[in-house]
Amino acid sequence: MPTRPDPVAAADDEARALARSLIDGATHAALAVTDPADGTPGISRIALGRAPDGGLLTLVSALAPHHAALKAHPACAVMLGEVGAKGDPLTHPRLMVKARASFIAPDDPARPALRDHWLIHHPKAKLYVDFGDFAFVRLTPLSALLNGGFARAFRLSPEDLG
Repeated sequence: MPTRPDPVAAADDEARALARSLIDGATHAALAVTDPADGTPGISRIALGRAPDGGLLTLVSALAPHHAALKAHPACAVMLGEVGAKGDPLTHPRLMVKARASFIAPDDPARPALRDHWLIHHPKAKLYVDFGDFAFVRLTPLSALLNGGFARAFRLSPEDLG
């Protein structure tokens, strides 16, 4: 049986730019995790942003189910991209990033700078960012898949995401 060609292309400059714009413009994302109780997948909406070093960052409450899921199974994925005002929702660009989560300890010397940076882009978080149950979580990209619209799919490396 003949093999079918891979419909997903390697990233080019246009794909990299689109992926970076989706990340840079995101204030939230859908987070896919593995439920530690039964091993099934789960999805949560999270606040998302870039850390000062350009990496992906979120702020998670220990009360949220995805907190326990990320602690038990750090492999996760985030989906970025918004549906436009017109047209088929599946024709609008979106980016899926496979990542590994790592929690930043409350006493980590980098936390104050992360907090200040986070509040610039998420000012409403000032209400809860200092609560003891909240932790910053780095989401280190492992790979990504960009759907740039009809017949425009690209595989991206962590380096492609900037």
